[in-house]
Amino acid sequence: MKTIGLIGGMSWESTSLYYSAINQGVKNSLGGLHSAKICLYSVDFHEIEKLQHQGSWRQTAHILAKAAQAVEAGGADVFLICTNTMHKVAEEIQVAVNIPMIHIADATARVLLANGMTKVGLLGTAFTMQEDFYKGRLSQEFGLEVVVPNAEQQVMVHEVIYQELCLGEINLDSKQKYVDVIQDLYNQGAQAVILGCTEITLLVQQKDTPVPLYDTTAIHAQSAVAAALG
Repeated sequence: MKTIGLIGGMSWESTSLYYSAINQGVKNSLGGLHSAKICLYSVDFHEIEKLQHQGSWRQTAHILAKAAQAVEAGGADVFLICTNTMHKVAEEIQVAVNIPMIHIADATARVLLANGMTKVGLLGTAFTMQEDFYKGRLSQEFGLEVVVPNAEQQVMVHEVIYQELCLGEINLDSKQKYVDVIQDLYNQGAQAVILGCTEITLLVQQKDTPVPLYDTTAIHAQSAVAAALG
């Protein structure tokens, strides 16, 4: 079994989902008392969030590159950045180490294509919904057509992530607003909706909507298990 490096803490609530899902996946595959070999580096999200909203992405890349080097030194054979948004600096982090990174957008796109999806909605932070590092990768590398919420909806989705979900707060009104946005994306032709922020699964699950949802946290964790056991 290979050792999985996790760069987490963004937020720790969603990182705990990674830890649980990866260990459960290994147990399901190997049985008995098997669990995953994991090296976790958890950052202080307060520092990262401040730099994000200041536009200081180079500094965030430096912090996460050091984290990647730490999990590599700790014995990791492969690593994950346990957040969608910070894949904005994925290339800078990858070049800082010699072990491969499992890219969250790539893992998600492969599952979507395997299920015959061609047009998808995307929920996430404003950075993920507005910028090209995520949408562009889905379209250019995998041929997926991506639709996002309108400007007003994007503000709401972003604020709920940072002001509620990253603090562990689950608000039923916010859940309904998210479900309404998901339905709106479906009405625009999206065959499914990507939960493109690792916290969104804390708020919305498949049981809340008939629209097919793709939970990037779960998909990313499953990809890590496959890499570790492959």
